[in-house]
Amino acid sequence: MNMIHVVAPFLSAIAIAFAIFISLVGLSMVIKNKSSQVKKKQLIYLAGPYSHPDEAVRLSRFHALNKMAGKMMSLGAFVYSPISHTHPIAMDGSLPLGWDFWGQYDRVILECCSKLVVYKLIGWEDSKGVAAEIKIAKELGLPIEYVNPL
Repeated sequence: MNMIHVVAPFLSAIAIAFAIFISLVGLSMVIKNKSSQVKKKQLIYLAGPYSHPDEAVRLSRFHALNKMAGKMMSLGAFVYSPISHTHPIAMDGSLPLGWDFWGQYDRVILECCSKLVVYKLIGWEDSKGVAAEIKIAKELGLPIEYVNPL
């Protein structure tokens, strides 16, 4: 196997992650409305548990968060769901699955958000990632909303 076959999938995952990051940062950019007043779009960060030793549990959480993000988006919200947006990248890019790797990315995105919504799936109270996201949101002064599963 030559080096191109090894590196190409990894570079594709990085390119996808970069494209998602740029599009999300763009959502938080300041725009001018018709009356020339400055208005900022409201990006909502949807947190929920993910890590679990059982892959079936991780997939179930991934799909539940996708459904919630879809529901919020159908109501007009701009939503970033770290699980929805990064699970496919982690799978295809052979990247780590836990907070220790993804925390740095999630902090950058939280800094662009106007609110944190915690989706209270089973395991949310024990989730290292959710606890860290709540802590960061509090440090940033973001409002936090807790939502029960659909």
